[in-house]
Amino acid sequence: MSSPLVISVARRNAATAAQLAALGRQTFQDTFAADNSPEDMAAYLAATFSEEKQLAELEDKDTVFLLARMQQELVGYAKLNFNSTLGVEPGKKPDVRMEIARLYVREDWVGTGLGASLMRRIIEEARQQACRSVVLGVWEKNQRAIAFYQRFGFKVIGQHEFSLGSDKQNDLIMRKGL
Repeated sequence: MSSPLVISVARRNAATAAQLAALGRQTFQDTFAADNSPEDMAAYLAATFSEEKQLAELEDKDTVFLLARMQQELVGYAKLNFNSTLGVEPGKKPDVRMEIARLYVREDWVGTGLGASLMRRIIEEARQQACRSVVLGVWEKNQRAIAFYQRFGFKVIGQHEFSLGSDKQNDLIMRKGL
C-alpha cells in the first residue's frame, strides 16, 4: 500500500498562490512569532506572503515550489531557487546550485518525518537538475532547524543578514555538496 503523502511540484496559478500565502503566513508565524516582536512579524508577513507575491514567485522560471499533501490536505512546502548566489564570494562564479529558500511544515506535523520526506525530495530535485550543491540560510537562533540540516549533511559556510521587519538578524549559510 502506498503512503498517503504526496509531494509534487506546485501549479503556477492563483489558487496555488492563495494556498501558499495562507500556509506561508501560518508556518512562519508558528515558527518565529515567540522570538520576534508583533510589529516586525506583521511587517514581514505582509511583505512576504501576499497572494500577489506568491503568484509572482510561482511564475519565476528559476523558482520551484514543492507541495506536501497528506490525504489532499496541504501540510508543508518548500521553495527552491535555482542559480542561487547565496554563499558565493563576490567576484566568484557559483557552481550549479539550488537554494532552499523556504522549508516549512505545519506545526501539527513537526516531528512526524514530513520535513525529512520533503528534504529527500528536495535533494532528488537538485540531482535531477544536475546541481552540484544545495544551499540555504537559517536563523542562527533556530537550533532545531540547524540540527535538522546537519543530519542531512549541510555544513555552515558563512553568514548573512536577514531583515525581519525592522529587525536585522543573522542567518547562517549552510551548504551540502552533491
